Amino acid sequence: MSKIISIHSFRGGTGKSNTTANLASLIAATGRRVGVIDTDIMSPGIHVLFGMNEDDMKYSLNDYLWGKCEIKQAAYDVSSTVKGLTSGRIFLIPSSIKAGEIARVLREGYDVGLLNDGFHRLVEELNLDVLLIDTHPGLNEETLLSIAISDSLIIILRPDSQDYQGTGVTVDVAHKLDVPQLFLLVNKVPTSFNFAEVKARVEKTYNSEVAAVLPHSDEMMTLASAGIFVLQYPDHPLSQSLRGVANRLV
Repeated sequence: MSKIISIHSFRGGTGKSNTTANLASLIAATGRRVGVIDTDIMSPGIHVLFGMNEDDMKYSLNDYLWGKCEIKQAAYDVSSTVKGLTSGRIFLIPSSIKAGEIARVLREGYDVGLLNDGFHRLVEELNLDVLLIDTHPGLNEETLLSIAISDSLIIILRPDSQDYQGTGVTVDVAHKLDVPQLFLLVNKVPTSFNFAEVKARVEKTYNSEVAAVLPHSDEMMTLASAGIFVLQYPDHPLSQSLRGVANRLV
């Protein structure tokens, strides 16, 4: 049975897109067909991790939302461009990075209801085992829809007071929407912290399971989105932790 998984954070800068790309690659590496859709329309970027640029995008999610193409036409098989991926398939549905189209979203908006149809059509037409949704930070109509239709939700936060407050709001919303599986992921944690204490404190605060506490990584910063970290550094503690999360999801 196919699964829809949303990756969310209340604030930007948590590493949401990097986490989404790495989990997608780990799941695909088990031989599965994985879709990744970038619904962060106002600040897209996950396409960079998969080696795509503006010239590669004949169609984007924006085109589908504005009736210019079918959702499947905006899906690109990036499996061959992901260095280190030797099995499985990854299909990416990027959002446009053209300034004019981003401005149009801000100015005119779009029919959020089309997203629901598009998500399910992608799963069916591409025969996906898993669809990962890289959401827009914060809570808006699009994010609420993504959370509501998800089988699993991962909420990413950093060990930061501002993240803690916003995450509480998102967790409450997820519980009210009866998301079947909810995990918290604490990211970019300084190695000087006691990870067990961080995990225990976050779980007590939100009464939700922490799937992993991920360390800050200089190697991740050095890679600078020029590839998929878990495939470049498969034995790194960060990769091992993410692999455990991926196994929990599927």
